[in-house]
Amino acid sequence: MLAATTSTHCPYCALQCGMNLRPAEGGAGVVDVVERTDFPVNRGALCGKGRTAPAVLSSQVRLTGPLIRRHATGGLEPATWEEALRAVADGLRRTREAYGPDGVGVFGGGGLTNEKAYTLGKFARIVLGTSQIDYNGRFCMSSAAAAGMKAFGVDRGLPFPLEDIPRTGCVILVGSNLAETMPPALRYLTELKENGGRLIVVDPRRTRTAEQADLHLAPRPGTDLALALGLLHLVVAEGRTDEDFIRERTTGWEDARAAAMSHWPALVERITGIPVPQLREAVRMFCDAESGMVLTARGPEQQSKGTDTVGAWINLCLATGHAGRPLSGYGCLTGQGNGQGGREHGQKADQLPGYRKLDDPEARAHVAAVWGVDPDVLPGPGRSAYELLDALGQDVKALLLMGSNPVVSAPRAAHIEERLKSLDFLAVADVVLSETAALADVVLPVTQWAEETGTTTNLEGRVLLRQRAITPPEGVRSDLEVLHGLAGLLGWEKGFPTDPEEVFEELRRASAGGAADYSGISYRRIAEEDGVFWPCPDPQHPGTPRLFLDRFATPDGRARFVPVTHRAAGEETDEAYPVVLTTGRVVSQYQSGAQTRRVAELNAAAPGPFVELHPRLAERLGVAEGEPVAVVSRRGRAVAPARITTGIRPDTVFMPFHWPGEGRANTLTNPALDPTSRMPEFKVCAVRLERAVEGD
Repeated sequence: MLAATTSTHCPYCALQCGMNLRPAEGGAGVVDVVERTDFPVNRGALCGKGRTAPAVLSSQVRLTGPLIRRHATGGLEPATWEEALRAVADGLRRTREAYGPDGVGVFGGGGLTNEKAYTLGKFARIVLGTSQIDYNGRFCMSSAAAAGMKAFGVDRGLPFPLEDIPRTGCVILVGSNLAETMPPALRYLTELKENGGRLIVVDPRRTRTAEQADLHLAPRPGTDLALALGLLHLVVAEGRTDEDFIRERTTGWEDARAAAMSHWPALVERITGIPVPQLREAVRMFCDAESGMVLTARGPEQQSKGTDTVGAWINLCLATGHAGRPLSGYGCLTGQGNGQGGREHGQKADQLPGYRKLDDPEARAHVAAVWGVDPDVLPGPGRSAYELLDALGQDVKALLLMGSNPVVSAPRAAHIEERLKSLDFLAVADVVLSETAALADVVLPVTQWAEETGTTTNLEGRVLLRQRAITPPEGVRSDLEVLHGLAGLLGWEKGFPTDPEEVFEELRRASAGGAADYSGISYRRIAEEDGVFWPCPDPQHPGTPRLFLDRFATPDGRARFVPVTHRAAGEETDEAYPVVLTTGRVVSQYQSGAQTRRVAELNAAAPGPFVELHPRLAERLGVAEGEPVAVVSRRGRAVAPARITTGIRPDTVFMPFHWPGEGRANTLTNPALDPTSRMPEFKVCAVRLERAVEGD
């Protein structure tokens, strides 16, 4: 137990809010959360999830010892660590010998620290020799990452710190409900308006965030691409382009402009449902501002055309000169706690540490030298997250899964649940017995945020240090200890240290010279400087809070326009499925809910799923507030109480995705993939609604 206050960070979203932990008073819990007002991101503010995070540390709700499925009973029963690790090693070895290295898969998580993500990728590639590794961050901001790489040559969620947002002239916020997903960040939009800036919110629902907007645009889900192109058309038609910026700092404008000009206002109104006067007002507000930003989140990104959609919004920034200048630019609001760092250091299917590409010979040689192996032993790129999950039980026979709960979070979730059940062997490392862990052959209980030290990288690209505050229960080990133990049993006695700072020192060397260069960052610097922004190529470098002010990260230093055109969603409505379903989060739950659903205070505020629908749709269906509604797609059926509101389009319904069981929203969602990012289309699918009865 800690003897004094320890400074650390919240375990949940990508804000990574600063907090202090101190011994719990009166024996009511393990630790108490205390405001940390000196941390610049949240300045002391915390949402309910952050305030109640210590509740999951309780031995009453978390795993405290390994579990093995016993053949005699078919159930998960307690085991020793020696027995559990040997069972996992034997399962992985047996599968590898029978089916080859790619018969074994590894699935990681966007909540793993940088040290864990790095070690997991290294373990997969040199111990298992498998190319079949990806992580749930693929479901977070992969479309924005792909678009950012195309346009700017580098992917970092925000190319500027959050503190710049209140000082810009206009923000277009696309598909984000900050008031519920990142409540402490809402103050940046409040301060923006207090400073005279304008806020435009794009969302098919009138959310708590949209209520703050000067202009709320409510497009039909799946039409954000047409909207961005329509705005760019008007910018060109009204002579609002920044020709000097386009000429001096970009390439590809002619083709992008031609593509946008085929999206005239009346057509865009028909596609999106947004009246032309609102389109013109949005252009006026954005172009009249001396500086401006476009910030996207999962709304436009979780689509089968998410990369092109984000690219269209980037084109709008470039054409108006709202990029590569102070207080201007495109940014993505990363979702998961380490969604940024989690994909930079090797658990993504096509990447090596430092955001290097796995198919780049120089990158392979550099990382192989750090790891002390021949570059030729490194496998090539593997399947993306959904494709990997879809291959389970077929090409991939065994899976090691860390920090993810795809039974609830994956699209077409009932199918993925069956694929997990079809595996020859499944091992899960987690802090709680999630719905996915409950299917495993072996469950390994691992330490949590307050029980371990490690770094994360927040949505600004700020590398942060979580510090161990308390001792974990005796039967719990860290993920690094798990990987160290498995590596040893599989013949690798060295190369997998358990000390996180030792791992970070190796990560620094592996990332050196890469796009996400951490080589100048140390634990000491992070603690002294409230985090360090990458790239930071040497210890004397100050870090880079603001990218692109002098040049973009492309070979010629210019940003690239990418021509895109609108296209239909992977699944459009028809007579049989006439309504659009979109999904998202609520303020008191997080992601698959595996942890937050174990906190009484959060469950009291958000006890279960619901179906949000417009009064006109409810009237046609004959359903009243609170009555059960069945939502049916081509993939399955979900039932939840009706929540009737005028704050949603009449042709759209919304469901949060935090719950398993009959109200599981991802039973319905469409796994249609973006051709570039391989992001599934969570945000758009065709459904029909039916009245249901209690217990249906």
